Amino acid sequence: MSLTLFLSQVVPVRQKLYRFAYRLLENEEDAMDVTQDALMKVWQQQERMADLQNMEAWCMRIVRNLALDKLKARKYRRAEELDKAGDMPAQHQPSPYAAAEQQDVMNSVHRIIAALPEKYRTIIQLRDIDGYSYQEIAEILCVEMSEVKINLHRARKTVREQLQKLQVYGV
Repeated sequence: MSLTLFLSQVVPVRQKLYRFAYRLLENEEDAMDVTQDALMKVWQQQERMADLQNMEAWCMRIVRNLALDKLKARKYRRAEELDKAGDMPAQHQPSPYAAAEQQDVMNSVHRIIAALPEKYRTIIQLRDIDGYSYQEIAEILCVEMSEVKINLHRARKTVREQLQKLQVYGV
């Protein structure tokens, strides 16, 4: 692979790779390290790039594997705080009550998603937050598209049920 190919196909997805790593690790420094390691790994395996159909999916798979390795190696525990990628700039100034209520709901959603099994959490991240298609997710995770759809449905159902319980019981 030439430098121009690397610069045109891999470097533009660097921010997506970082956001994905950050979402998995919830730590800025670790996410930067994993992203850098992934870019180095892509550059070192440049002879494989000619055979690839979807460069971005391959890079995302590398980031996912490196992030999971980091989680396992350090017995990393997910924090309860909102990640920076989820912060939304204020378009208008809602009332303090509405803002606090929205913040509580978002904290609950993030807490519920963080408690999901890793495969559900990853699929929700890729589909609902990063906007990947089912086919791209299947390529990234090396699974069948039907498995992606089933796991996404189950993950969303779990999140919905947990949110409903919170609203009913007010916990």
